[in-house]
Amino acid sequence: MADSMISQPLAGWGKPDLDLSGADWQSSSRGAGDVQIAFVEGFIAMRNSEHPESPSLIFAPDEWRKFVVNARGGAFDLT
Repeated sequence: MADSMISQPLAGWGKPDLDLSGADWQSSSRGAGDVQIAFVEGFIAMRNSEHPESPSLIFAPDEWRKFVVNARGGAFDLT
């Protein structure tokens, strides 16, 4: 796989093109899940830990708060 594909952020909508090559990726300590997050230059990057070469989503802090509140409230549950 080409180095240029590793940790490419999925930016846009006014978000910066962050360099995630040295990001400190953190996994959930609650068990199941493939999601990792990293705090980079005031933004939150999220990626799939099983496919770290895939693009990462980039959240501004206010977007991240809304995402977490909705996730905790079950907005993304499959039922």
